[in-house]
Amino acid sequence: MKRIKIAFFAEILIEDFDGASRTMFQLINRIDKDKFDFLFICGAGPTAIRRYECIKIPTIHLPINTNYTMALPSLAKKELKKKLHDFDPDVIHIATPSLLGAFALKYANKHNIPVISIYHTHFISYIDYYFKYAPFLVGKVKQAIAGSQKAFYNHCDKVYIPAESIREELEHMGVAAERMTIWKRGIDTKLFSPEKSDKKLLYKLTGNNYPTILFASRLVWEKNLETLFRIYDTVQNFGLKINFLIAGDGIALKACKVKMKNAVFTGKVDHETLSILYASASLFLFTSVSETYGNVVLEAMASGLPCIIADGGGSSDFVEQGINGFKCAPFDEYDYYRRIAQLLNNESLKKQFISMGLQYSRSMSWDLLAATYFEDLGQMAGKIKLAKV
Repeated sequence: MKRIKIAFFAEILIEDFDGASRTMFQLINRIDKDKFDFLFICGAGPTAIRRYECIKIPTIHLPINTNYTMALPSLAKKELKKKLHDFDPDVIHIATPSLLGAFALKYANKHNIPVISIYHTHFISYIDYYFKYAPFLVGKVKQAIAGSQKAFYNHCDKVYIPAESIREELEHMGVAAERMTIWKRGIDTKLFSPEKSDKKLLYKLTGNNYPTILFASRLVWEKNLETLFRIYDTVQNFGLKINFLIAGDGIALKACKVKMKNAVFTGKVDHETLSILYASASLFLFTSVSETYGNVVLEAMASGLPCIIADGGGSSDFVEQGINGFKCAPFDEYDYYRRIAQLLNNESLKKQFISMGLQYSRSMSWDLLAATYFEDLGQMAGKIKLAKV
């Protein structure tokens, strides 16, 4: 049987680098080599992935977040075109509407190759943070991003969207509804489980047995860290005996340590350690409104950790208010404080959130999601691209 050929473009192909990478590798690690042949093209990553060739493109570091790089396909255009010509893909997968993504889309359109994309990053939500000192530019930059995303996604044949709220935003930008398909994210319920609880580790980190609020995220400004700081100050001012445990690393780590002097910082931790922290803490706090999906909220639920999160971004779709968690006004520290105090003082409500959160998270299966993805690749292979909008 002829194998279906997929050219897979992504800025970063490093497993566990971030939520987008983890999603991509959930698919990559399930490739059936008898049915599919992949060619990977990335800016940062290995030279081979599961024995498939991975072409690395020259990159530059992003000035606003030096942990990330951007591939420059123009510096390897001749090599790329030859590789793609020789590989002769049936479908092109594009992870990000970047310069590399634009190159892949242009190639696909020219050669009439169907394109699939997964909406990993809600870029437009970052603008308020990175242009906060130039507010007069915010509207114009958002308009420009909306226009470029509309043009990009309307030239893709299938775009996986993780949440209904994201679909609505993209439709508002002008992305055609028929190109979008709800495709959520899965959870490894063996890795993330209440059984991982280890109160001794928590005591070793905090030095006490007070309730512990866990915040797990990359420490970057678009995660609404300034609201997190105000929540911390409010808790301190009201004299609640609570630990703040911050798991993650990023460009704002130093600022976080200055603003939250009594918090415990773990730095970046592996998934096994993170699973123990989730299962051992008292509640999960997440202030980000920039999430496309918000894997950490689902991981916390699967670990039996009740969640108090911002009412914004894709992660808010997980929480049914007062049923399996609380959603707060995104920038109102007193709303978060009220919900924290309410949950810590109501054991029956806490048990309800844990039970309903576990029930919700167990309905998410990576095997089913991956099966849908590979089935869609099979159906798209050999098909003529959709007419452009």
